[in-house]
Amino acid sequence: MSTMAVNGSASVNKTPNSISPVALCHVVLRTTPEGYEKLVNFYITLLGAKISHKSHRLAFLSYDYEHHRLAVIADSNSHKRGSEGPQVGLHHVAFGFDKLSDLAAVYEQRKAAGISPVWCVNHGMSTSMYYEDPDGNEIEFQVDNFDTVQEAVDFMGSKDFEDNPVGVDFNADDFVKRVQSGEDEKSIKARPNIGKRDRK
Repeated sequence: MSTMAVNGSASVNKTPNSISPVALCHVVLRTTPEGYEKLVNFYITLLGAKISHKSHRLAFLSYDYEHHRLAVIADSNSHKRGSEGPQVGLHHVAFGFDKLSDLAAVYEQRKAAGISPVWCVNHGMSTSMYYEDPDGNEIEFQVDNFDTVQEAVDFMGSKDFEDNPVGVDFNADDFVKRVQSGEDEKSIKARPNIGKRDRK
């Protein structure tokens, strides 16, 4: 680890040659089915947000140029904080990268450091790898699959996304091989149609 000066005073540790995210993309909140509508409506009001997609258990909200900045999941296994089982509250935080080669390089860097993703999935609008911190909090590293936000919004309004708002799992090592082989990024980003899927 190396120490680098920040603004001439504070210092921060950074791994040499480590690729950093280019954006904090979105936050996902988990709630109970009973609290779902109330939480969605609260954030629509609080953020002046609009709905990009909403089903009986999953809502994507946007308030700026991104296809979604906040999502709310109704999880029947969730309990209020202080109870056993999955807790309501933060589900995951997402960080964006510019291209698939960055995501592949990040995967290999973190794997070499002993950190591997717990879930790799093509959501349709993004290609994503999910990690867990020592406390069990999830962090998503993603690359947008479409060239424009409007294309992503259009996809999120499609029948394909309505049937499967979760995505299609992939093997991280196979993904890296495809990227390193020189295969066209659009081909790798294209999400296969596996039919209906409502859960991870």
